[in-house]
Amino acid sequence: MSGVVVVGGGQAGASVVIKLRKLGFDEKITLIGDEKILPYQRPPLSKGYLLGDISLERLFFRPQSYYEENNINLKLGSQVNEIDRKNQTIGIDNYKLEYDNLVLATGSRPISLPSSIGGNLEGVYSIRSLEDVDRMKPEYLSGKTVLVVGGGYIGLEAAAVAAKMGLKVILVEMADRILKRVAASETSNYFRDLHKARKVDLREGVGLKSLIGNNKVSGALLTDGTELNVDFVICGIGINPNTDLAEKSGLKVDNGIETNIFGETSDSNIWAAGDCANLLFKGKRIRLESVQNAIDQAEAIAAVEGVDAIMLGPADFSVLSGIPGQFDHPSIEKSLNKIALAAANTGKHWACTAADANRAKELLQRGAGMVLHNADICIVKKGLETMRDDFSKLGFQFQNNSI
Repeated sequence: MSGVVVVGGGQAGASVVIKLRKLGFDEKITLIGDEKILPYQRPPLSKGYLLGDISLERLFFRPQSYYEENNINLKLGSQVNEIDRKNQTIGIDNYKLEYDNLVLATGSRPISLPSSIGGNLEGVYSIRSLEDVDRMKPEYLSGKTVLVVGGGYIGLEAAAVAAKMGLKVILVEMADRILKRVAASETSNYFRDLHKARKVDLREGVGLKSLIGNNKVSGALLTDGTELNVDFVICGIGINPNTDLAEKSGLKVDNGIETNIFGETSDSNIWAAGDCANLLFKGKRIRLESVQNAIDQAEAIAAVEGVDAIMLGPADFSVLSGIPGQFDHPSIEKSLNKIALAAANTGKHWACTAADANRAKELLQRGAGMVLHNADICIVKKGLETMRDDFSKLGFQFQNNSI
């Protein structure tokens, strides 16, 4: 058996291989990534990692040892150049690799500023990969001026971090309000006030006409005629799904790789997930680029016939939201409330972990049907200790008495 081959080492790719092993899938798994490091989280790149609050190791979904212990074959720094659907092989670097099932989790790439307006000048950056942020980090020096082009989440996050580090920040958004494509006006209002309070010069209804500079960017001309002196530029004007590989193989592609609700493409042996996938939902095709997708899927699971209960994990939500360890963060609480409400509306039970008795009491008052105290490994440890003690009374001996 050739097993499962996953192309892409981002959120979707890593989630697939981890979930397969968790569900007991014991056949061959290969994960291929074009970057030379372990699969990692992208949301913290423009926040905690850029600030220096999160180390590289904390970005990794799992350490190297996990992949070795779970027999997941990693091929990092590798490029897949073709899919041979007839023979069920992919071309990777200079050889062929067979697959039984292929998962395309190729993600997306940032839209760059055209070179005709200076997008190819030194000092113009996009934020998508670890390499992007590492290359940009030295620019973040107090007193410098940065122009952020685009008022989406990436642009706003980059602006917030720059302001916190003492830079002068100017953000331009061509639409009449920030976050117009992805959020309600109330959300835009909140983030506008928040950024202005942090001294971000936020200009809506104004776009970039061109960048100024010889080899390195030194200024910018805006659509309202304003000319700015800047030290560097961050571009956050959107992303495009990476579908080239799928298109060349003849898979159906339309603003992403077309899939059904299960992630199956037009080829029954090929699946797609993440930013590159365009899924069928309620008769319409949508492509989701947000961690919010994980929450919405949980709501959908709540309504599935045969599902009796949902277990909510604040730790998992914190990692997916790019704020690992902040279990009591308002956004985590909001997510828990949303899913708990969905469970209640569909007559399902829900459960959650609690660190102490007060938290357990609070969760029960909110309608939790069960509360788990402490981490999963502690529960397993207690169970093993109980088993050891009970069987010892019957005369059984244990080779290793410590658990």
